[in-house]
Amino acid sequence: MQIEGKNLSFRYHPKLPWILKDVSLTVKEGERVGLVGPSGYGKSTLVRLLAGYLEPEEGEILLDGKPLPRKGISPVQLIYQHPEKAINPRWKMKKVLQESGMFRQEVMDSLGIEKDWLERYPRELSGGELQRFCVARSLFPGTHFLFADEMSTMLDVITQAQIWNLMLREVESRNLGLLMVTHNMELAKKVCTRTVHLEEINHRGKL
Repeated sequence: MQIEGKNLSFRYHPKLPWILKDVSLTVKEGERVGLVGPSGYGKSTLVRLLAGYLEPEEGEILLDGKPLPRKGISPVQLIYQHPEKAINPRWKMKKVLQESGMFRQEVMDSLGIEKDWLERYPRELSGGELQRFCVARSLFPGTHFLFADEMSTMLDVITQAQIWNLMLREVESRNLGLLMVTHNMELAKKVCTRTVHLEEINHRGKL
């Protein structure tokens, strides 16, 4: 299985400059791809397009040659840098996990998720604790691709290590495709099988 963005172009308004222009990128199952580039160059926008959160103005996103499904739980899961923006503040954390059917105890243990956290609301947990839930939620059985947008940037070193150790085990054991946005080149070297520099494939201002 593979997810492919073909000749993607995007801007937020017809009168504004292009953020992405004629960008193509493919991620296959089993690949671990690092997406790097200057700040403000469109890395997060590209990841959101590939995950189906945004619609391209030009181009298409294909999953095994067919349009990415827009209904139901997506096989492409996106983990944001700021977990508080990705969780319903009115739900207890148990319901957050129930939404995806993700209750594997070994995942909970590996992420250090404590049992009493399940009965708390998001406002009662720290950013690092919330991010653990976002990672756990993304690992439901139907996931084939994980997109991580600077997901560990705001976390302490211990939490970063816990999350990435689990992610790599899951990616390798389940042959998942991983696309990670990062400014940390050392992390990209350790995690990724290849690295893509967005400034080399983004043709904005070159046409």
